Amino acid sequence: MTWQRVRAEVHRRITDRLWLPGESIPIEADLALELGCSRSTVNRALRALAEEGLLERRRKGGTRVTKTPAARAKLSVPLIRIEIEAQGARYAHRVLRRERIRSPATVRTSLGITDERRLLHLETLHLADGCPFVLEDRWVDPLTVPSLLEADLERISVNEWLVAHVPLSRGDIAFSAVAADAATASILEVEPGAALFVVERTTWRDESGITCVHLSYRPGHRVETTL
Repeated sequence: MTWQRVRAEVHRRITDRLWLPGESIPIEADLALELGCSRSTVNRALRALAEEGLLERRRKGGTRVTKTPAARAKLSVPLIRIEIEAQGARYAHRVLRRERIRSPATVRTSLGITDERRLLHLETLHLADGCPFVLEDRWVDPLTVPSLLEADLERISVNEWLVAHVPLSRGDIAFSAVAADAATASILEVEPGAALFVVERTTWRDESGITCVHLSYRPGHRVETTL
């Protein structure tokens, strides 16, 4: 059993009130034996639920169901194809650049990389009905995602490939408005200096950095999420 399935089962027991708020849950060793998995798998699942605010974990104090779960905003990694198709437009993408090179220091810092190994750098233009929608500038650590090197990213975008193949543990995200430089304006077919909506996201799998991505949307883009 994977940690995701363990998480789902523990989540079910909490939401079905088999384990009540404030109540201690079984120890990791007992859960591992019951669910037929390793203790480390259970530990990973419980950590995820603790990060979501459903469990309280205390050193030498066991794990309890949170008495008053905190409301937290949850952001999932969106599929750009789905965003475009939801608007009734036809999706397409073009890989403008694909190279394995030494990354900038800012990228290595974001991904927690201390050596100078080469990362995979990709620039992808996503289109809606043939018109530029968003420019994706992405760095991926091949040590974390080695199979990406063999992926056909002309057929499936790197955004969609990563969402489908690489589970993430956590991430950082920032939003800003940035004036388009000449190169970006040319690709997005807007005037230089136009206000672009920019999303910068870094994602991790456990302690390994997966990817840093910089998304530049044409003016007028809107982001929606749920609480």
